[in-house]
Amino acid sequence: MIRWSTAGESHGKALIALCEGMPAGVEITSDDIRHALARRRTGYGRGSRQKFEADELTILSGVVHGRTIGSPIALEIGNSEWPKWTVVMNPDPVDPKDLLIDAGTGDEREIARNKPLTRPRPGHADLVGMNKYGFDSARFVLERASARETASRVALGQIAKNFLKQVADIEIVGHVVGVGSQTSNAEPPLPSDLPALDESPVRTLDADAAERFVAEIDAAHKDGDTLGGVVEVVAWNMPPALGSYTTAQGRLDARLAGALMSIQAVKGVEIGDGFETARRRGSVAHDEIVRARDGIKRLTNRAGGIEGGMSNGEPIVTRVAYKPISTVPRALQTIDTVTGEAATALHQRSDTTAVVPGVVIAEAMVAQVLAEAIVEKFGGDTVTEIKRNLESWYLAIPKVRR
Repeated sequence: MIRWSTAGESHGKALIALCEGMPAGVEITSDDIRHALARRRTGYGRGSRQKFEADELTILSGVVHGRTIGSPIALEIGNSEWPKWTVVMNPDPVDPKDLLIDAGTGDEREIARNKPLTRPRPGHADLVGMNKYGFDSARFVLERASARETASRVALGQIAKNFLKQVADIEIVGHVVGVGSQTSNAEPPLPSDLPALDESPVRTLDADAAERFVAEIDAAHKDGDTLGGVVEVVAWNMPPALGSYTTAQGRLDARLAGALMSIQAVKGVEIGDGFETARRRGSVAHDEIVRARDGIKRLTNRAGGIEGGMSNGEPIVTRVAYKPISTVPRALQTIDTVTGEAATALHQRSDTTAVVPGVVIAEAMVAQVLAEAIVEKFGGDTVTEIKRNLESWYLAIPKVRR
């Protein structure tokens, strides 16, 4: 069984990512993970924070000479801005007087970093988190609820991607299909499209849509507003029979939906044609099965590669809806939790939209779920053993298209 976990705060010294149960023999390097982290930092609509807050990766354990060794993998993603936050986020007690000056410059005119955050943002974890944990400031809520935590997920996702490619030739690629009111009808991207997608500032191969996405983001930025959007992630070369119909917890679509919904700002997930299928009649909603030269296949993929909670051998297609970022520059109405009076919500540096990096994060979560499912179905402690088990399974079911 593979288990993934993360720890750390947005302005803390570092984020920690932990993977337990990854088989031995997966080829992975620091550069692979650094590349993934760099992909997460790019995209049109990103704020200034991405330009100066670097991700400083260190592989602490579980990988030797570029290969996993079967023991837990621990990653540290250091925060280059930590020196400015050593007082505010210090794990040990500090003199209260130290919180009256700026932690980075010592300039008493710059105490914003240390001030209690008492004007919670609508749509954020601020207010409910303060109530839940008894905080009088939103600082410690936003530190963990921040989307910076997704750097850890992306790092773990790259390990999962390398495992999937090396064991089963599964490749995962995503693109943006909507920004605000603007949409794209581009076909699901192929693995060979990944370099071109990484070159696109809005991660789409649809040139017309790219222009409209950029214009939509520019308009929101000018208005002091934020935007949401929709991304699509496709997993190619899927073997059938991952997941199970026998239990609710074993259903692959349920596990994918849960993992994707766990991403900060995600408010909707669909598999395949999802909500569109709900508007169709049954005669045109399902994927008809035919015999082909290379085995059994489906004429369409409206189910998004999953039937009855199991992969069916077609590409797995998921779509994820991101809400607009809740740190809105033109500040929404809220209350001050100290005075109880009406106020405008706190505002810190933020992106106009996080939809473009949202693709990379969603890819990572899909990869983690599929890696878990591969190990559960085919078993084994090494890459070689799992590949052998997968090959044997295919030989035992000759009608399955490979």
